[in-house]
Amino acid sequence: MLRAEPPCRSEYSRSQLQPLLAPIEGLQVMANVLEIAKASITAFNEKDWDRIRDLYAPDAVYDEKATNRRIQGPDQIIEALQGWTTAFPDATGTIIRELAVGDTAVLELVWKATHTGPLQTPSGTIPPSNRVAELPACSLMQIEGEKVKYDTHYFDLLTLLTQVGAAGLPPEQSRAA
Repeated sequence: MLRAEPPCRSEYSRSQLQPLLAPIEGLQVMANVLEIAKASITAFNEKDWDRIRDLYAPDAVYDEKATNRRIQGPDQIIEALQGWTTAFPDATGTIIRELAVGDTAVLELVWKATHTGPLQTPSGTIPPSNRVAELPACSLMQIEGEKVKYDTHYFDLLTLLTQVGAAGLPPEQSRAA
């Protein structure tokens, strides 16, 4: 007489599966890191300050290398970003490349905007030039607990000032160099 074997059933503990799941979970974490970083750019493009406030940790740090500004807290970060949108109301960032490593996202961007409002600088106000600026940039964001903890933003301030006519060569000549 043949006996039927019980159906094959495997039960593995989480610790047994962890070595197999770690690469998948790592990819999910990196995908979430990129989603959060890209959402901050989208929120800026839409001037959705409430969304930016939600995306940044209460003690988040925004480090703007070109201006030497290091700002802490969502409200102060929003105030700085609104300063840029006062000078460049139509400012939008286009993500060119993205990379996530662990809890850090790297976004290569191009900011494009028309200088139609006053630009506040430490040395005074630059009046509107009505010139279009197109500025390559890079943002490194560390994500902690689904929030932006650190946002380090790199761009060339001299390029921006040249393109709006506030420094250096006229904008049409600066691109030829």
